[in-house]
Amino acid sequence: MTAETLASKYIRAVEDCLKKIKPAACPVALDAERVRLILSQAEAYLEDAKYYMRRKEYETSLTAIAYSEGLIDALKLANTIIISQNATRETRPNAKYDSS
Repeated sequence: MTAETLASKYIRAVEDCLKKIKPAACPVALDAERVRLILSQAEAYLEDAKYYMRRKEYETSLTAIAYSEGLIDALKLANTIIISQNATRETRPNAKYDSS
């Protein structure tokens, strides 16, 4: 599958999903166990990305690592994890973070 086809597929899927999302009437708080579960999934996507990289399936590898990063970003936005600034800059050199 070409990168163009893969990107188009995921863009359509996310657009469709976003149209169907409604905020929960009573959102569930993310307790430590739920955070660990989500981080475990992020780690699984990381391992998938490494696997596909070894197989030279770069588009699939990129997709998997983007999923992993998205889960981590969501947890950070929900204020459920803290990422040290040094680690963040090393893993995301082009990301913009405030210096506080």
